[in-house]
Amino acid sequence: MTELPIPGPYVPWVGDVPSRPESAGPLQGVRLAVKDLFDVAGLPTGAGNPTWLATHPPAIRDAAAVAVLTGAGARIVGKTHTDEMAYSLFGTNAHYGAPDNPAAPGHITGGSSNGTAAAVAEGSADLGLGTDTGGSVRIPAGWCGLYGLRPSHSRVSRAGVVPLCGSFDVPGLLTRDLALLRTGTGVLLTGGPDTTPIRGLLAPADLWELAEPAVRQALQPALERLAATLPCDEKPLWGAAPAPDYRFAYAVRTGWEFWQRHGDWVREHEPVFGPGVGGRVRVASARTHEELLAADREIAAVRTTMARLLDGAVLVIPTAPAPAPGRGVDTGPLRAPILGLTGISSVVGLPALSVPGATVGGLPVGLCLIGAPGTDESLLELAEVLR
Repeated sequence: MTELPIPGPYVPWVGDVPSRPESAGPLQGVRLAVKDLFDVAGLPTGAGNPTWLATHPPAIRDAAAVAVLTGAGARIVGKTHTDEMAYSLFGTNAHYGAPDNPAAPGHITGGSSNGTAAAVAEGSADLGLGTDTGGSVRIPAGWCGLYGLRPSHSRVSRAGVVPLCGSFDVPGLLTRDLALLRTGTGVLLTGGPDTTPIRGLLAPADLWELAEPAVRQALQPALERLAATLPCDEKPLWGAAPAPDYRFAYAVRTGWEFWQRHGDWVREHEPVFGPGVGGRVRVASARTHEELLAADREIAAVRTTMARLLDGAVLVIPTAPAPAPGRGVDTGPLRAPILGLTGISSVVGLPALSVPGATVGGLPVGLCLIGAPGTDESLLELAEVLR
């Protein structure tokens, strides 16, 4: 699998969507950008890779999330670019380039919902439909100054979405406005909410220390605004016990599920992947069952701990460890600290809401609110304190 150099910036749009009748509903008149992992009837789904595009026919029906949003009145204004197979966190694609960040010109948006975030941030869409496996809604939300919700894993259908890792994938929404996010979430989510009252906040020092000092300092006023309404505990999340290796667990299970789902296609068509993605695919092809068992033990440990800690509490952490890197900057050193912040929500299936928190050197940085499964609505309510 040869790797390609990453080309320059691109517009966030893959292409237009043929006009279709609009439905009446709470999202009537809302312009919707759809990440090119979701099926849209009559159009091919490219998943960020030209070989995938060439080897798959046009979709015969909308993905479930697309159908729900358009059924509530949203109007699709285009499909948007994604990292290849969603297998990246940074919004760079070796085949199609990377969109410039409208909120931070000359910087990347983050990915893999990069085109969706750029379209919403530049104002050409109101509501963005993306996916979040390891942070691909939350990171571009934080870096583009947007609101971004990774819902509880069980509350959104993944039907009609090209999977990366079904155990962690979840459709999510991006907006410029919290009120619209609350409306869109009310349409998208299924199942009843968890109405356990929020009694406190957790802002653990060990997770905050994953962020650069300038980010921690910039986000402190937002944390203090929340702490003025609820008691806040800053003790390390894992206490004196060794932290579960959830980053390792995330990488192993993601690679295992990717290869189980797409390995035959990779072997048959030998697609060209770009830097980073190609390396992860090669590692995925060699994952062993023993590694998977070890990963699942780590995931179980994280789930047990978080079930205890998030009973009536919300975890409050930086969305990302640093502001958006400049175009062409090596993002490799950021991957581990990003997953240190995003990986807990991913491996447990927790709702996580990134809200615009502050700026560092004029670049947006986000604050992330994480709750127990089913507390999506409670997180959106709590975010009103930061408007």
